[in-house]
Amino acid sequence: MSKGLIIGAAGFVGSYLIDEMYACGMEVCATKLPHEQLEHPHAQIYDLNILEKEAVVALLMEIRPDYIFHLAAQSSVGLSWKNPGLTVDVNIKGSINVMDAVRELYYKPRVLLIGSGEEYGHIRPGETPIREENLLRPGNIYAATKACQNMIGSIYARAYDMQLMMVRSFNHIGPGQAPMFVVSDFCKQVAEIEKGLREPVMYVGNLAAKRDFTDVRDVVKAYVKLIVQGEPGETYNMGSGHAVEIRRILDMITSMSEKEIRVETDPNKIRPVDVPIIEADITKLRELTGWQPRIPLEQTIRETLDYWRRNV
Repeated sequence: MSKGLIIGAAGFVGSYLIDEMYACGMEVCATKLPHEQLEHPHAQIYDLNILEKEAVVALLMEIRPDYIFHLAAQSSVGLSWKNPGLTVDVNIKGSINVMDAVRELYYKPRVLLIGSGEEYGHIRPGETPIREENLLRPGNIYAATKACQNMIGSIYARAYDMQLMMVRSFNHIGPGQAPMFVVSDFCKQVAEIEKGLREPVMYVGNLAAKRDFTDVRDVVKAYVKLIVQGEPGETYNMGSGHAVEIRRILDMITSMSEKEIRVETDPNKIRPVDVPIIEADITKLRELTGWQPRIPLEQTIRETLDYWRRNV
Protein backbone atom coordinates (compact mmCIF):
# COMPACT_ATOMS: atom_id res chain seq x y z
CA MET A 1 0.00 0.00 0.00
CA SER A 2 1.38 3.42 -0.94
CA LYS A 3 1.71 6.06 1.76
CA GLY A 4 0.68 9.68 1.33
CA LEU A 5 1.53 12.67 3.53
CA ILE A 6 -0.41 15.92 3.59
CA ILE A 7 1.64 18.80 4.97
CA GLY A 8 -0.80 21.37 6.35
CA ALA A 9 -3.99 19.33 6.57
CA ALA A 10 -5.92 21.38 9.16
CA GLY A 11 -7.20 23.85 6.57
CA PHE A 12 -10.29 23.66 4.39
CA VAL A 13 -8.91 21.20 1.81
CA GLY A 14 -7.14 18.82 4.23
CA SER A 15 -9.98 16.61 5.43
CA TYR A 16 -11.42 16.34 1.92
CA LEU A 17 -8.01 15.26 0.60
CA ILE A 18 -7.66 12.68 3.40
CA ASP A 19 -11.03 11.20 2.33
CA GLU A 20 -9.98 11.06 -1.33
CA MET A 21 -6.56 9.50 -0.62
CA TYR A 22 -8.17 6.90 1.65
CA ALA A 23 -10.77 6.13 -1.03
CA CYS A 24 -7.88 5.58 -3.49
CA GLY A 25 -6.30 3.02 -1.17
CA MET A 26 -3.49 5.12 0.32
CA GLU A 27 -2.28 4.98 3.88
CA VAL A 28 -2.70 8.60 4.99
CA CYS A 29 -0.50 10.72 7.27
CA ALA A 30 -1.24 14.39 7.85
CA THR A 31 0.33 17.33 9.67
CA LYS A 32 -1.07 20.32 11.51
CA LEU A 33 0.34 23.15 13.59
CA PRO A 34 0.41 22.38 17.35
CA HIS A 35 -2.43 24.86 18.09
CA GLU A 36 -4.69 23.58 15.28
CA GLN A 37 -7.51 21.06 15.64
CA LEU A 38 -7.55 18.06 13.32
CA GLU A 39 -9.01 14.64 13.92
CA HIS A 40 -9.80 12.15 11.18
CA PRO A 41 -10.51 8.41 11.40
CA HIS A 42 -8.57 7.69 8.20
CA ALA A 43 -5.30 9.51 8.99
CA GLN A 44 -2.40 9.49 11.43
CA ILE A 45 -1.98 13.08 12.62
CA TYR A 46 1.37 14.73 13.44
CA ASP A 47 2.28 18.21 14.69
CA LEU A 48 4.65 20.10 12.38
CA ASN A 49 5.75 23.68 11.78
CA ILE A 50 7.32 23.94 8.30
CA LEU A 51 9.44 26.89 9.47
CA GLU A 52 11.45 24.35 11.54
CA LYS A 53 13.44 22.52 8.88
CA GLU A 54 14.97 19.88 11.21
CA ALA A 55 11.47 18.89 12.29
CA VAL A 56 10.42 18.49 8.65
CA VAL A 57 13.45 16.29 7.92
CA ALA A 58 12.83 14.15 11.02
CA LEU A 59 9.18 13.61 10.15
CA LEU A 60 9.90 12.61 6.54
CA MET A 61 12.58 10.17 7.74
CA GLU A 62 10.07 8.65 10.17
CA ILE A 63 7.08 8.39 7.81
CA ARG A 64 8.89 7.75 4.49
CA PRO A 65 5.92 8.79 2.32
CA ASP A 66 5.60 7.87 -1.36
CA TYR A 67 3.52 10.98 -2.03
CA ILE A 68 3.69 14.43 -0.39
CA PHE A 69 0.94 17.03 -0.85
CA HIS A 70 2.26 20.42 0.26
CA LEU A 71 -0.86 22.32 1.35
CA ALA A 72 0.64 24.37 4.21
CA ALA A 73 0.30 28.05 3.35
CA GLN A 74 -0.84 31.46 4.44
CA SER A 75 -3.66 31.39 1.91
CA SER A 76 -5.67 34.54 2.57
CA VAL A 77 -5.13 37.40 0.10
CA GLY A 78 -6.60 39.82 2.64
CA LEU A 79 -4.23 38.70 5.40
CA SER A 80 -1.27 38.88 3.00
CA TRP A 81 -1.83 42.64 2.67
CA LYS A 82 -1.91 42.99 6.46
CA ASN A 83 1.01 40.63 7.20
CA PRO A 84 3.37 40.32 4.20
CA GLY A 85 6.28 39.04 6.34
CA LEU A 86 4.34 36.04 7.65
CA THR A 87 3.10 35.27 4.13
CA VAL A 88 6.67 35.27 2.76
CA ASP A 89 7.95 33.13 5.65
CA VAL A 90 5.31 30.42 5.32
CA ASN A 91 4.79 30.35 1.56
CA ILE A 92 8.40 30.72 0.40
CA LYS A 93 10.77 29.81 3.25
CA GLY A 94 8.46 27.04 4.50
CA SER A 95 8.18 25.54 1.01
CA ILE A 96 11.96 25.60 0.60
CA ASN A 97 12.30 23.78 3.94
CA VAL A 98 9.97 21.07 2.65
CA MET A 99 11.80 20.77 -0.69
CA ASP A 100 15.21 20.65 1.02
CA ALA A 101 13.97 17.99 3.44
CA VAL A 102 12.74 15.89 0.48
CA ARG A 103 16.09 16.41 -1.27
CA GLU A 104 17.90 14.94 1.76
CA LEU A 105 15.94 11.68 1.61
CA TYR A 106 17.63 8.61 0.12
CA TYR A 107 14.69 8.01 -2.25
CA LYS A 108 12.47 10.21 -4.44
CA PRO A 109 8.88 10.64 -3.28
CA ARG A 110 6.44 12.40 -5.62
CA VAL A 111 5.60 15.90 -4.37
CA LEU A 112 2.75 18.23 -5.34
CA LEU A 113 3.21 21.93 -4.55
CA ILE A 114 -0.12 23.72 -4.31
CA GLY A 115 -0.12 27.13 -5.98
CA SER A 116 -2.87 29.52 -7.03
CA GLY A 117 -4.58 30.99 -10.06
CA GLU A 118 -3.87 34.33 -8.33
CA GLU A 119 -0.27 33.97 -9.59
CA TYR A 120 -1.35 35.14 -13.06
CA GLY A 121 -2.53 38.44 -11.60
CA HIS A 122 -3.30 41.15 -14.13
CA ILE A 123 -4.72 39.18 -17.03
CA ARG A 124 -4.87 41.15 -20.28
CA PRO A 125 -7.65 41.07 -22.89
CA GLY A 126 -7.19 38.02 -25.11
CA GLU A 127 -5.38 36.00 -22.40
CA THR A 128 -8.55 34.32 -21.10
CA PRO A 129 -8.96 31.41 -20.52
CA ILE A 130 -5.47 31.54 -19.11
CA ARG A 131 -2.83 28.93 -19.96
CA GLU A 132 0.11 27.75 -17.86
CA GLU A 133 2.67 29.49 -20.11
CA ASN A 134 1.06 32.91 -19.59
CA LEU A 135 3.22 35.66 -18.14
CA LEU A 136 2.80 35.96 -14.36
CA ARG A 137 1.89 39.46 -13.13
CA PRO A 138 0.94 38.90 -9.47
CA GLY A 139 -1.39 41.58 -8.15
CA ASN A 140 -1.06 40.92 -4.43
CA ILE A 141 1.47 39.69 -1.85
CA TYR A 142 -0.06 36.20 -1.55
CA ALA A 143 0.09 35.73 -5.34
CA ALA A 144 3.71 36.88 -5.48
CA THR A 145 4.76 34.33 -2.83
CA LYS A 146 2.95 31.51 -4.66
CA ALA A 147 4.57 32.52 -7.97
CA CYS A 148 7.94 32.40 -6.20
CA GLN A 149 7.17 28.94 -4.76
CA ASN A 150 6.29 27.75 -8.27
CA MET A 151 9.53 29.07 -9.79
CA ILE A 152 11.69 27.56 -7.06
CA GLY A 153 9.82 24.24 -7.35
CA SER A 154 10.47 24.17 -11.08
CA ILE A 155 14.18 24.87 -10.50
CA TYR A 156 14.47 22.16 -7.81
CA ALA A 157 12.74 19.57 -10.02
CA ARG A 158 15.29 20.09 -12.78
CA ALA A 159 18.44 20.89 -10.80
CA TYR A 160 18.05 18.06 -8.28
CA ASP A 161 16.09 15.53 -10.38
CA MET A 162 13.13 15.65 -7.98
CA GLN A 163 9.68 14.19 -8.67
CA LEU A 164 8.07 17.57 -8.04
CA MET A 165 4.90 18.84 -9.72
CA MET A 166 3.14 22.20 -9.34
CA VAL A 167 -0.56 22.97 -9.57
CA ARG A 168 -2.16 26.40 -9.86
CA SER A 169 -5.54 26.01 -8.21
CA PHE A 170 -8.23 28.54 -8.99
CA ASN A 171 -10.95 29.38 -6.42
CA HIS A 172 -12.25 26.30 -4.65
CA ILE A 173 -15.37 26.30 -2.55
CA GLY A 174 -17.58 23.99 -0.51
CA PRO A 175 -18.99 23.15 2.93
CA GLY A 176 -16.61 24.01 5.78
CA GLN A 177 -14.69 26.81 4.09
CA ALA A 178 -13.67 29.77 6.28
CA PRO A 179 -15.86 32.87 5.88
CA MET A 180 -12.91 35.01 4.78
CA PHE A 181 -13.61 33.59 1.30
CA VAL A 182 -16.42 35.10 -0.74
CA VAL A 183 -18.91 32.22 -1.27
CA SER A 184 -18.63 31.03 2.32
CA ASP A 185 -18.90 34.63 3.55
CA PHE A 186 -22.14 35.23 1.61
CA CYS A 187 -23.65 31.90 2.73
CA LYS A 188 -22.78 32.58 6.37
CA GLN A 189 -24.37 36.04 6.21
CA VAL A 190 -27.60 34.58 4.77
CA ALA A 191 -27.70 31.86 7.44
CA GLU A 192 -27.27 34.52 10.17
CA ILE A 193 -30.02 36.67 8.64
CA GLU A 194 -32.36 33.65 8.51
CA LYS A 195 -31.76 32.97 12.21
CA GLY A 196 -32.32 36.60 13.14
CA LEU A 197 -28.70 37.04 14.26
CA ARG A 198 -28.23 40.09 12.04
CA GLU A 199 -30.34 42.63 10.14
CA PRO A 200 -31.45 41.56 6.61
CA VAL A 201 -28.54 43.34 4.91
CA MET A 202 -25.75 41.57 2.97
CA TYR A 203 -22.39 43.33 3.02
CA VAL A 204 -20.38 42.69 -0.14
CA GLY A 205 -17.18 43.70 -1.95
CA ASN A 206 -16.61 43.96 -5.72
CA LEU A 207 -19.50 42.13 -7.43
CA ALA A 208 -18.23 42.72 -10.98
CA ALA A 209 -15.14 40.50 -10.58
CA LYS A 210 -15.34 37.14 -12.38
CA ARG A 211 -13.74 34.07 -10.80
CA ASP A 212 -13.34 30.38 -11.67
CA PHE A 213 -14.96 28.28 -8.90
CA THR A 214 -14.54 24.51 -8.39
CA ASP A 215 -16.04 22.28 -5.68
CA VAL A 216 -13.35 21.19 -3.19
CA ARG A 217 -14.37 17.53 -3.66
CA ASP A 218 -13.49 17.82 -7.37
CA VAL A 219 -10.28 19.68 -6.48
CA VAL A 220 -8.89 16.85 -4.33
CA LYS A 221 -9.61 14.30 -7.06
CA ALA A 222 -7.43 16.40 -9.38
CA TYR A 223 -4.65 16.56 -6.76
CA VAL A 224 -4.50 12.77 -6.36
CA LYS A 225 -4.50 12.21 -10.14
CA LEU A 226 -1.77 14.84 -10.59
CA ILE A 227 0.58 13.49 -7.93
CA VAL A 228 0.41 10.04 -9.53
CA GLN A 229 0.45 11.04 -13.22
CA GLY A 230 2.07 14.51 -13.31
CA GLU A 231 5.35 15.20 -15.14
CA PRO A 232 8.13 16.41 -12.80
CA GLY A 233 8.87 20.11 -13.18
CA GLU A 234 5.53 20.82 -14.85
CA THR A 235 2.77 23.18 -13.73
CA TYR A 236 -0.93 22.40 -14.20
CA ASN A 237 -3.95 24.69 -13.96
CA MET A 238 -6.83 23.30 -11.90
CA GLY A 239 -10.22 24.99 -12.16
CA SER A 240 -13.66 24.65 -13.71
CA GLY A 241 -12.64 26.38 -16.93
CA HIS A 242 -15.52 28.87 -16.56
CA ALA A 243 -15.45 32.26 -14.80
CA VAL A 244 -18.60 33.37 -12.99
CA GLU A 245 -19.40 36.93 -11.94
CA ILE A 246 -19.54 37.34 -8.15
CA ARG A 247 -22.90 39.09 -8.62
CA ARG A 248 -24.33 35.86 -10.08
CA ILE A 249 -23.04 33.92 -7.05
CA LEU A 250 -24.75 36.44 -4.76
CA ASP A 251 -28.02 36.15 -6.70
CA MET A 252 -27.89 32.33 -6.47
CA ILE A 253 -27.35 32.43 -2.71
CA THR A 254 -30.04 35.03 -1.96
CA SER A 255 -32.52 33.16 -4.21
CA MET A 256 -32.06 30.08 -1.97
CA SER A 257 -33.40 32.07 0.99
CA GLU A 258 -36.98 33.11 1.64
CA LYS A 259 -35.84 36.25 3.45
CA GLU A 260 -35.94 39.68 1.80
CA ILE A 261 -32.29 40.73 1.80
CA ARG A 262 -30.83 44.14 0.97
CA VAL A 263 -27.30 44.35 -0.47
CA GLU A 264 -24.77 47.01 0.58
CA THR A 265 -21.11 47.50 -0.34
CA ASP A 266 -18.64 47.24 2.55
CA PRO A 267 -15.46 49.27 1.82
CA ASN A 268 -13.48 46.80 4.02
CA LYS A 269 -14.31 44.01 1.56
CA ILE A 270 -12.83 45.88 -1.41
CA ARG A 271 -9.22 44.80 -2.09
CA PRO A 272 -6.49 47.38 -2.83
CA VAL A 273 -5.97 45.75 -6.25
CA ASP A 274 -8.59 43.44 -7.77
CA VAL A 275 -8.25 41.54 -11.06
CA PRO A 276 -11.43 41.77 -13.25
CA ILE A 277 -11.48 38.18 -14.56
CA ILE A 278 -9.65 34.97 -13.69
CA GLU A 279 -10.52 31.85 -15.72
CA ALA A 280 -8.45 28.69 -16.15
CA ASP A 281 -7.58 26.80 -19.30
CA ILE A 282 -7.54 23.23 -17.93
CA THR A 283 -6.64 21.46 -21.19
CA LYS A 284 -3.21 20.32 -19.94
CA LEU A 285 -4.63 18.71 -16.76
CA ARG A 286 -7.58 17.16 -18.60
CA GLU A 287 -5.45 15.66 -21.38
CA LEU A 288 -2.96 14.18 -18.88
CA THR A 289 -5.41 12.72 -16.34
CA GLY A 290 -8.90 12.75 -17.84
CA TRP A 291 -10.05 14.83 -14.85
CA GLN A 292 -12.88 17.29 -15.12
CA PRO A 293 -15.14 18.86 -12.51
CA ARG A 294 -18.37 16.96 -11.83
CA ILE A 295 -20.23 18.87 -9.11
CA PRO A 296 -22.45 21.74 -10.37
CA LEU A 297 -21.95 25.23 -8.90
CA GLU A 298 -25.55 25.38 -7.65
CA GLN A 299 -25.09 22.16 -5.67
CA THR A 300 -21.89 23.42 -4.05
CA ILE A 301 -23.53 26.71 -3.08
CA ARG A 302 -26.63 25.01 -1.66
CA GLU A 303 -24.53 22.59 0.41
CA THR A 304 -22.32 25.46 1.65
CA LEU A 305 -25.42 27.43 2.67
CA ASP A 306 -26.84 24.35 4.42
CA TYR A 307 -23.51 23.92 6.23
CA TRP A 308 -23.79 27.46 7.65
CA ARG A 309 -27.47 26.94 8.51
CA ARG A 310 -26.32 24.07 10.75
CA ASN A 311 -23.29 25.90 12.14
CA VAL A 312 -24.21 29.51 12.96
